[in-house]
Amino acid sequence: MKKVKRVVLITGSTSGIGEGIAKRLYEDGFIIALHSNTSVEKGIILAKELDGASYTQSDLSYPENIPILIKEVINKHGRLDVLINNAGISEIIPHNDMKKATPEIWSNMYNINVIAPWILITEAEDELRKNATIEQSSCIINITSHAGVRPKGASIPYAVSKSALNHMTKLLAISLGNSIRVNAIAPGLVDTPMTRSWKWAHNIWGENSPMKRAAQPLDIAEIALMLIKSNYLTGEVIMADGGLNLT
Repeated sequence: MKKVKRVVLITGSTSGIGEGIAKRLYEDGFIIALHSNTSVEKGIILAKELDGASYTQSDLSYPENIPILIKEVINKHGRLDVLINNAGISEIIPHNDMKKATPEIWSNMYNINVIAPWILITEAEDELRKNATIEQSSCIINITSHAGVRPKGASIPYAVSKSALNHMTKLLAISLGNSIRVNAIAPGLVDTPMTRSWKWAHNIWGENSPMKRAAQPLDIAEIALMLIKSNYLTGEVIMADGGLNLT
């Protein structure tokens, strides 16, 4: 019997961590469903590069778009086995400049970083559960941040939103087990187009972390692949900050 290829939806997957995960999982034989809000042209090009992949544009800040995204992925590929919630937003605000963290910023941060992953999971649950087997459970991975574990981060609203996603991960691991495993990866600084100009952050990692560098997207992608292949790990928040948390 021909082995069925597993399908993974990766939100925010046209650059940075999401693109790195998409390319690594494709190399391992997965069918990739790409997504972004913007960078549509890049998504279309990437889908052509990854044979069998698809690309869907969707603004996750509008909850009504999310069920449509899940349905489109299932219609295109016939199934969904893995959901990786990578799409997120950040805002650089000094932690002591509290008035700059306006209610609008808090609301936007929660809509994308917490509520959107929640709706994606609730909409994908039935399909993920249907495709789970004893030999290989379905899998959800939330990409969070070391700022959700330690009192750090680009801003307090950002850190708190990622902390909420970390806790959601643990709660859902209990609710969705044993057919759906739920884990999180909490990266520190990752060298992406967005962070390349953050010299101050690269200096911190270069001077203080045991690994003396920021992560590359592939570093995070390898962890994601490990979590998908595992048939036992669930409810874990894996810190991937090059050991900076030890200093």
